[in-house]
Amino acid sequence: MDFNLTAEQEMIKKTIREFADAEVAPGALERDRTKQFPADIFKKLGEMGIMGLPFPEEYGGGGADTISFAIVTEELSRACGSTGITYSAHISLGGAPINMFGTEEQKRKYLAPICTGESFGAFGLTEPNAGSDAGGTRTSAKEENGEWVINGSKCFITNASYAKHLALTAVTGQSEEGKEISAIIVPTDAKGFKVIDNYEKMGLHSSNTTELVMEDVRVPTENLLGKRGEGFKQFLITLDGGRIGIGAMAVGIAQAAYDKASQYAKERKQFGKSLSSFQAIQFKLADMALKIELARTMVYKAAWLKDNGKPFTKEAAMCKLYASEICMEVTDQAVQIHGGYGYMKDYHVERYMRDAKLLEIGEGTSEIQRIVIAREIGCS
Repeated sequence: MDFNLTAEQEMIKKTIREFADAEVAPGALERDRTKQFPADIFKKLGEMGIMGLPFPEEYGGGGADTISFAIVTEELSRACGSTGITYSAHISLGGAPINMFGTEEQKRKYLAPICTGESFGAFGLTEPNAGSDAGGTRTSAKEENGEWVINGSKCFITNASYAKHLALTAVTGQSEEGKEISAIIVPTDAKGFKVIDNYEKMGLHSSNTTELVMEDVRVPTENLLGKRGEGFKQFLITLDGGRIGIGAMAVGIAQAAYDKASQYAKERKQFGKSLSSFQAIQFKLADMALKIELARTMVYKAAWLKDNGKPFTKEAAMCKLYASEICMEVTDQAVQIHGGYGYMKDYHVERYMRDAKLLEIGEGTSEIQRIVIAREIGCS
């Protein structure tokens, strides 16, 4: 087994780490306070060719692998969780379904602008009554005179305010098995399509999280993504890849929290000694470092399996579950090591802790991941 990154992956890691330190991290605290979307950062990432990193070069992508995507997501998240989740969703939820299931024409029309950063990637799945139970989808799409007529709503959708189009799931009919759910590509400037950006969130303040409302939105029937009735199956495949992104995000935020805690422990004096000289603090930092490295290894393994065309559903769920839960734990311990200062915004660690919580919820809660893993190991 070779755990070394390739020369290309090492180059991407070096480039994106330098960019994250110089361009992303300095404004993270202020963006968290003002909730300003980091549009300028993503403009620069687009110029660097990072916005389409894992997609084919013929559509403006970089032709890189999933491990490279995980590296970029981790490094951006280490600097700013909001930037990390924006990028992860752009790739894994916005671009990936079109790349996997789109026709050649759809890829050239809709994937290419995502690759260049002209449009952000977004995916409309979650509804007020259909979160973990996506089979509860109520948004409908009826075929009428060569068009889909779409009605319904979506919630907690990332990047939609900055997306020119997105794929969304809708009920397109009924069968003996139940609802027929399909995926349809919808321009966000279509008549009757409304994006509402007014959530008050716990964390990830400078990422864009929206509601979508569709009232008699009409799109051509050729905007169907993949096969009719396979939207549910497509979104499950999409989420497998997305969970690698969430895992990488979790590793990045946890790494940032560990770095701050380690630095603080070395500098802070108590009872005439640095905090890092006390065994209680040493054990905390050792456990944090251990769990971060394990989580990173699991993320890379899931990404490697995906890149090599092997089944990765179980490993994607495992890496997402473990990384998100240790991220919550590590950020909590980072606040604890900082003591009273950890509760103050200027020390960053309370932001990491707030940002971390979403990772145990988004793209399948921890409970859903355990269901997926149990199914994959033959328990159901």
